[in-house]
Amino acid sequence: MAGRDFSVIHTADRKMQAVLETAENIAGSRATVLIHGESGTGKELLARFIHAKSQRANKRFVAINCAAVPEGLLESELFGYEKGAFTGADYSKPGKFELANDSTFLLDEISEMPLLLQAKLLRVIQESEIERVGGKHPIKVNVRLIATTNRSLQEMVEAGQFREDLYYRLNVIPMEIPPLRQRFKDIELLSHLFVEMAAAENGVPVKRLSQMAMQTLTSWDWPGNVRELQNVMERSLLLSKGQIIEAEDIAITEKRRSKSEKSLKPGMTVSEVEKLLILKTLDFTEQNRTKAAQLLGISIRTLRNKINEYKQVGV
Repeated sequence: MAGRDFSVIHTADRKMQAVLETAENIAGSRATVLIHGESGTGKELLARFIHAKSQRANKRFVAINCAAVPEGLLESELFGYEKGAFTGADYSKPGKFELANDSTFLLDEISEMPLLLQAKLLRVIQESEIERVGGKHPIKVNVRLIATTNRSLQEMVEAGQFREDLYYRLNVIPMEIPPLRQRFKDIELLSHLFVEMAAAENGVPVKRLSQMAMQTLTSWDWPGNVRELQNVMERSLLLSKGQIIEAEDIAITEKRRSKSEKSLKPGMTVSEVEKLLILKTLDFTEQNRTKAAQLLGISIRTLRNKINEYKQVGV
């Protein structure tokens, strides 16, 4: 990731723009940030954006994925250890907190941190100091903490799986990244951007996306979010044979595409097509009912009645 400008995130979505505006406003503070979003939405990218906009931007951004480190090693990775602290500790080693001193420290997938370490993390936040494994003296640290999760920490607190006091310490600045399926305009913007990026990285000419190809992209639910879209666009660019990426070139498998309920299919009833059109128009207008009603050529009252009807059947 060296050399990349993390102070810029491309979006055409109003909700995502609001998230970035909030991030820029709080970047200069030391307040702890908790970023929630589905896998692949760009939680680490947002954390790096906050770091890049802060006074700590000239310092090294430090991150650790709590789910990727075995439970027995996570404590020493976070806090470091002294020589002789355990078998194999032949030298002293600083932990991630020390490496992030005067900088930003990202705790990715904080929901996967064991309860015992949650208590130690709480002490770090409260006292601004850590103690190495096997250490005898506390070490002061000045760290801006950002945590991410794709799970509801509030529900985990209620289930006794996450410390309530730590949750409130982390949730000083809560931020929610909307999933890509709710960012209709970003699907088009990022599709073109990822084609350009993939062309540059692979040394091949940039290709244009046909209208039907874009329709295929916007009708997909994107369970893998932005990460999935980037992978799909790279595959589509490299596997397509012409100068234009057509709908049949979009590298989403037929089996997975058939699971999407947001595209027209032969045999659909008129009412099903009507529902699809209304929901897609609402997505396009970012849930602006007045604008959606105008585009659909119906009254606000009719649109409201249709939405209530869909809600009653669980849509």
